[in-house]
Amino acid sequence: MPKKGQKLEKPIVGDLSDPLGFAALRDNYLEALQVQNYSPRTIENRLSYLNAFVIWCEDRELKRPEEITKPILERYQKHLLHTKKRDGKPLSFRAQHARLVPLRAFFKWLCRQNILLSNPASDLILPRLEKRLPKHVLSMKEVETVLNVPDVMTSQGVRDRAILEVLYSTGIRRSELAHLQLYDLDTERGTLMVRLGKGKKDRMVPIGNRAIAWVEKYIDDVRPELVGIIDDNTLFLTHLGEAFTPNRLTQLVRETIQKADIGKSGSCHLFRHACATLMLENGADVRFIQAMLGHAKLETTEIYTHVSIRKLKAVHEMTHPAKVGKAGE
Repeated sequence: MPKKGQKLEKPIVGDLSDPLGFAALRDNYLEALQVQNYSPRTIENRLSYLNAFVIWCEDRELKRPEEITKPILERYQKHLLHTKKRDGKPLSFRAQHARLVPLRAFFKWLCRQNILLSNPASDLILPRLEKRLPKHVLSMKEVETVLNVPDVMTSQGVRDRAILEVLYSTGIRRSELAHLQLYDLDTERGTLMVRLGKGKKDRMVPIGNRAIAWVEKYIDDVRPELVGIIDDNTLFLTHLGEAFTPNRLTQLVRETIQKADIGKSGSCHLFRHACATLMLENGADVRFIQAMLGHAKLETTEIYTHVSIRKLKAVHEMTHPAKVGKAGE
């Protein structure tokens, strides 16, 4: 993925010599997204999905957006339905949806630029998204089991414990943790500043005293050993003195959960789920959880009200007519 300020490298897909062809207009569209301050990751994803559509069109001798009609887009949608991944499994409806959204945005942009008179994608019906619950949710006891896996008698163990504590206490995303700076932690106020989180939005979240204590121990005792000649103030560093990549964080947390042997699998998002679910079960308002997790829509946060089962189970035991009596009675 391109770094901040780095020019996006685009593979040559399509005929760039035609100013009204897919390739040239695609590049103009991506440049417009850069001007509008879209994240490099978003632009990279849209490039990939638009390229897939351009290749599909070229195989059918379709060279320009003006040649695209709604029936053609519906044919492409059926093509996605039957597309197989590398493992031979079909694309999920969520994956199909993700590939069609950039197409709609692209054709909408073409109309706004007066390149197209009408938008063939305006009435395209996208696949309905499933409302999936997290596969695994950690209980409080399971979280503590995982937190106790790192050997805190070693430097790496202290760092790993601090990382896990921050994930659990704040519910931040792995990419947000990877970008934390030393000055983002306010120990006096008990807050953590998440800068340019999802959607390029800053937010301030509370962080618990235990997490602060482990981070301070890491900063005082471990980080000086890891930092290189040039210190860019990145909070958590690898053994090479570099900032963690999201994938490296995933690997670290996944391996820690496996070592805990709790019968559940997952990675950084498990702590995000646990943070939200356990706080809801302990009486936190869902809108507070929404603000803490940085969800743009309340409905995204409300998924945790379905996972938070403890209170519902208590009501069930108190009120269900079959609550009294033993098997066979």
